[in-house]
Amino acid sequence: MQIIPYQNKPKNQAQLVDLINYCQNIEAKLDIKMAEQDDVFQIPTYYQKNDGNFWIALDNNQIVGSIAFLPLDNKTAVLKKFFTYPKYRGQPHHLGTQLYQTLLTHAKLKSFQRIILDTPEKEERSHYFYEKQGFQQVAPENFHADYLYPDRDSRLYVLTI
Repeated sequence: MQIIPYQNKPKNQAQLVDLINYCQNIEAKLDIKMAEQDDVFQIPTYYQKNDGNFWIALDNNQIVGSIAFLPLDNKTAVLKKFFTYPKYRGQPHHLGTQLYQTLLTHAKLKSFQRIILDTPEKEERSHYFYEKQGFQQVAPENFHADYLYPDRDSRLYVLTI
């Protein structure tokens, strides 16, 4: 298993779309269309600039996880596109923790002070993970960030680092 920055290749893009579709629509049944997520088709210009990045986890050259870091300004960034296939969650891989640590290390290296995110209300497993990492749920009026996301009765979280 290795975690590397995303490389813009057709095979990577196809595998990433499969991962996202599986996690959002097959597993979580959120009905989020890829047309609502055109950032996935612009990773180098959308994520991998201005101290941002997008990482993929590979197992035998297959994408099995992803996480993205999108700076909003020089202090605040958004954690986005955090997905893993079920067999890589928990023992023995703990892939979610590995991906998150990659993002957190990057955030600290680049001197960010705040990471924010949104997650659908019914994604209780995600809530538990974020809260375990120190994220605090906030009301929309205390979010203090403006970015687009597919709102599925979303919870908003903030981490001060």
